[in-house]
Amino acid sequence: MTADVVPLPRRRPTLDPMLALTAHGMNAVNAVILERMQSDIPLIPRLAGHLISGGGKRLRPMLTLAGAELVGYQGARHHKLAAAVEFIHTATLLHDDVVDGSELRRGKAAANIIFGNPATVLVGDFLFSRAFELMTEDGSLKVLKILSGASAIIAEGEVSQLTAQRQIETSEERYLQIIGAKTAALFAAASRIGAVVAECGEREEQALDDYGRNLGVAFQLVDDAIDYDSDAAEMGKDQGDDFREGKMTLPVIFAYARGTPEERKFWQAAIAGHRTSDDDLAEAIALIGKYDAVEATRDRARHFAARAVDAISIFPDGKARAAMAEAAHFAVARGY
Repeated sequence: MTADVVPLPRRRPTLDPMLALTAHGMNAVNAVILERMQSDIPLIPRLAGHLISGGGKRLRPMLTLAGAELVGYQGARHHKLAAAVEFIHTATLLHDDVVDGSELRRGKAAANIIFGNPATVLVGDFLFSRAFELMTEDGSLKVLKILSGASAIIAEGEVSQLTAQRQIETSEERYLQIIGAKTAALFAAASRIGAVVAECGEREEQALDDYGRNLGVAFQLVDDAIDYDSDAAEMGKDQGDDFREGKMTLPVIFAYARGTPEERKFWQAAIAGHRTSDDDLAEAIALIGKYDAVEATRDRARHFAARAVDAISIFPDGKARAAMAEAAHFAVARGY
C-alpha cells in the first residue's frame, strides 16, 4: 500500500487536538449520557455515575465524532451513537471488574468494591440495554448490525481471555486475536459509524474501521506494558493486577519466550498462581526489564499505531486527520 503517512510529531503527542476537534460534539454526547443513565432506581445512576464520571478519556465516543468530522458529516445522529458506544464500553468495564476482582478503576475504588458484585453486574446490563435503545432510536439497521456485532465480539474476546488465563503457552498470535476482539472491535465500530451516518462508501467505512481496529490493538498493548512499567498512581489501578491474575499479556509472552530454563520455571509457577507475592512481582518486573519486554511491546504498539495512521491517509489532510493521527501516536507514548 502506498500512502501519505502523517509524520510523528516532534513534540510529545497529546490528545489535545482530538479533544479540541470533538469538544462541541462531546458536550452533546455527555448530555445524552447523563440523561440516559438516569433511572427511578437510585442505585443505578449512583453506580453508573461512579464510573462514568470517574475521569476516563472517553476516547471511543471521540472516535465516532472525529470519524464523522473527517468525512464532513453535518448532522447530529452520531451524538446518540457515540453515547451508545460509551455505554457499551462502561458496561464491559463493570463486568470486567467483577470477573477480575479488581479493587481500583481510574484511581478510585472499583464499583464492585463499593456496591458489590451483583449490583455491578446488573447495572452493567442496564447500560448495555440503554446502548441498544439508542441504537434502535437511530433507525439504521446497518448501525445496529455494526454495534451489536461489536458487542458480541467483545464478549467472545473476554471469554477467550478467560480461557487463556494461567495458560503459559499462550502465543503472541493468540493474544493478538484476544485483544483484537475484546478491545479493538469497539474502537473499530466506534470509528466506522461516523462514515455510516454520513452515508459514505465502503472504502471510507473500511478505512475508518481499519484505523479504529489498529488503534485499539495499539492502545491495549500499551495498557499491557504499563502494568509492568508504571505505579498505581499513574495507572489508576493496582500495579501487577495482570500478573497476579495469571494473564498472559505480551510483556510476559516475550519474557517467557526469551528466558532461561530457570526463568521459565519461575514464569510457569507465577502464571499458575503459585508465585504472586510482592517479591514475586518484583522478580517478574526485573525479568521483563532484563529482556526489554516492555519496550518490545511498545514497538508492537507503534507498528499498529502506524497502520492506524496509514489507514486514514485516503482522506484529505486537515485538522480532523491530523488530530486522529496524533491520537494514535498518543496511544503509544502515554504512561497512563
